[in-house]
Amino acid sequence: MALMAHADGSWARATAHADEAPQVHQGGPRRLWDLLDEVRSHWLTNGELPVRGAKVFVKPDGSTYLARGKWLAKL
Repeated sequence: MALMAHADGSWARATAHADEAPQVHQGGPRRLWDLLDEVRSHWLTNGELPVRGAKVFVKPDGSTYLARGKWLAKL
């Protein structure tokens, strides 16, 4: 079982046995499992995580972003 939660109220729970595909339940404003699966897919396709070598940008309002190539994530 894997559990994920975010301060914005988003959550995900995935359960699986042995090599079965996980059964995923998630809710809230973000789909955390889907976001994790996108990162995992990038890792398997490119052999590294997208954050490796990313640049950090802090906007005047304090919002922070990581960016590398076409990849962008707001923290």
